[in-house]
Amino acid sequence: MMLGNGEQLVLAVILPLLALFGLVFTDLLDGVAEHRIDAAAPGVLALCVMSTAFTGQGISTGFDRRYGVLRFLATTPLGRAGLIFGKAIAVLAVLVIQIVLIGGTALLLGWRPDPVGIPIAVVLLVLGAAAFTSLGLLIAGTVRPEATLAITNLAWILLAAGGGILIPGNRLPGVLADVVAVLPSSALGDALRDGLIGGTMNLGACLILLGWTIAAGLAATRWFKWN
Repeated sequence: MMLGNGEQLVLAVILPLLALFGLVFTDLLDGVAEHRIDAAAPGVLALCVMSTAFTGQGISTGFDRRYGVLRFLATTPLGRAGLIFGKAIAVLAVLVIQIVLIGGTALLLGWRPDPVGIPIAVVLLVLGAAAFTSLGLLIAGTVRPEATLAITNLAWILLAAGGGILIPGNRLPGVLADVVAVLPSSALGDALRDGLIGGTMNLGACLILLGWTIAAGLAATRWFKWN
């Protein structure tokens, strides 16, 4: 269902690919790594997580809630917990496809990630997916579908442009850099860059992602409305 939605495909594949080419053929990431593609690819993979787990999942869940899909599925043997886990698995499945497409394109453009950082990146992508899925479900389950559509799309634009996901947060001016540093977008982008460029695990960023996952997950459990 996710892959059959045109808007989902644009968010999941087309926009990340455009971001990848845009970062490679401009000087926005000069100085972050030896080659532009090495700095661009981790951030675009982080963008894929946000596109699928946050914006895409939030919008689809919001409209499922409006049309009564969630209420009826919650009464089946799948149950509410099964429905939530199913959505999380769907996010991970789509993310695998995104990694193959985006990662393959980046490799053709000359990307050479640090081999030590690949297993680190896998852990970070799963943790990032958990954090953004929790946030997406929190918004989808507490506000009207139209508001969910507006909030998630606006947040995607703002975080992609200045949330530390594509361009390192420490390149932003003054107080803005300090604020962005605690956002899940910046944590995931910076951690993936540290892992895939230098082969190191950014424990601080992992704790930020874990904190967002727990906080948003508890809030969604408390305030999520099924109809």
